[in-house]
Amino acid sequence: MSVEAPATADEQLPADAPDALFRESRTTPAGVQIGVRMFDGGIIGVALPPNEEIEGPAARVAGAAVRALANGRRIPVLLVITGVVGISAEARHVYATSIAASAFALVGESPVDRVIAHYLLRSKTETIPAQFFTSETEAVDWLRQYKSED
Repeated sequence: MSVEAPATADEQLPADAPDALFRESRTTPAGVQIGVRMFDGGIIGVALPPNEEIEGPAARVAGAAVRALANGRRIPVLLVITGVVGISAEARHVYATSIAASAFALVGESPVDRVIAHYLLRSKTETIPAQFFTSETEAVDWLRQYKSED
C-alpha cells in the first residue's frame, strides 16, 4: 500500500516517479526528487536522490511529507541514503529535530554512505533510536519494534 502526502504550493507530485519502490515523490524548489512512501505495517520510507548534496530545503520537503503521512503520530522512518554525495549542516539539523519519527533506520551501500549515515547519527537526539543498515529488509525488521499500535 502506498499513501500520498498532500503537496503544498511549492511542491509537486510527478505522475510517474523514477523509483518504483518510492512511487510518490516530492520535488524541492531546486528540482531535486525525493521519494516518499508509507509501507504496509506503518513505516514511512524516504529515498534521498543519489548523486546529490542534500540541502536544508530538500530536508524540509522530506520532513513535511513525513509529517503529513504520520498524521500527528510518531512513526518509524526508513531513510535511504544510497549514493547521496553529502548532507548540509542545515539538513542534518532538520533530521535531528524531527517531531514525527519514533526511530530512524538509515540504509546505504558504500563506505561513503556509511560515513554520511554516521554524520547524521551523531546529530540525533538520544530519544530517537537510529541505526545504519546495508540491507533494507533488516532495517524494516528493526523499525517494526518502534511502530505505534494505533
